[in-house]
Amino acid sequence: MIDFRSAREPRGSTFDYIQIRIASPEEIRGPRDSKERERLELQGQRQWWSWGEVTKPETINYRSFKPERDGLFCE
Repeated sequence: MIDFRSAREPRGSTFDYIQIRIASPEEIRGPRDSKERERLELQGQRQWWSWGEVTKPETINYRSFKPERDGLFCE
């Protein structure tokens, strides 16, 4: 059961702002080789993208709260 009262209480934030930007095609494709991947990991810039095909518009089963097969959150 969700306690909506505690969810509505304001919480202190641990950050000042967020930044959203559009990824470049190079960032989406990822590192070209293992040396570049290792260099990015050492710099703390590890960014891997996943991809796939969503064949059903459903996301979560409202009764079981589990991902729908072939839906947006299905692995």
